[in-house]
Amino acid sequence: MKTLILVRHGESEWNKLNLFTGWTDVDLTENGIREAYEAGKLMKKEGFHPEICFTSYLKRAVKTLNQILDAMDMDWLPVQKSWRLNEKSYGAIQGLNKADTAAKYGDEQVLLWRRSFDVRPPALDDNDPRNPRNEQRYAGVNPADLPATEALCDTIARLMPYYKETIIPALRQHEQVIVVAHGNSLRGIVKELKSMGNEEIIKFNIPTAVPYIFEFNDDLKLQKDYFLGDPEEIRKKIEGVANQAKKK
Repeated sequence: MKTLILVRHGESEWNKLNLFTGWTDVDLTENGIREAYEAGKLMKKEGFHPEICFTSYLKRAVKTLNQILDAMDMDWLPVQKSWRLNEKSYGAIQGLNKADTAAKYGDEQVLLWRRSFDVRPPALDDNDPRNPRNEQRYAGVNPADLPATEALCDTIARLMPYYKETIIPALRQHEQVIVVAHGNSLRGIVKELKSMGNEEIIKFNIPTAVPYIFEFNDDLKLQKDYFLGDPEEIRKKIEGVANQAKKK
């Protein structure tokens, strides 16, 4: 059996403040650190043993992975980082409060910006300091590949080459692979794995720091998928994610 473990990063400072984060590099809260460590303890208790790790360039995902590996006593595992696993770019609404933005533009418009398959938020200007073209960490990336804004379809388009060319071959080589990333980049992987429609994926929520387990046969045919942990606690966390952008 092959196992792919997907984990959305723990609560970040901007999750706590209910701000659109996107590619902004914000840190974990104390709760987020605790969430990540508990996820690692649970995976260790349940006998999981990933052999290779993948994460994004953003510290909230990197530090979540570090906490998980620390809790599992597996800090030595190889880790590959890619900007292609970064969160969806929210463009010019990055840094804005989700509820306030919903009050201004309406729940429906903000839901489209957050989750629509093909509706993009307003784009960042080229000279905006939030534009990744102006960040040193992306100096080795073709500027044309770096987003000023994205819809989910764009996030999936830049993620899928890495998923198919790097993550899937790693899963063929190893029994267990862990990917720690972000709500929307992981949503792209889930959409692919579960053959979800565009409307279905808009409504699908991934809670913070809850391991999402995908089990495959040796031919990489999906056998089952499930969240690891207490179902009631997971339900509450999923509801919390779903309600973030509703106007007050």
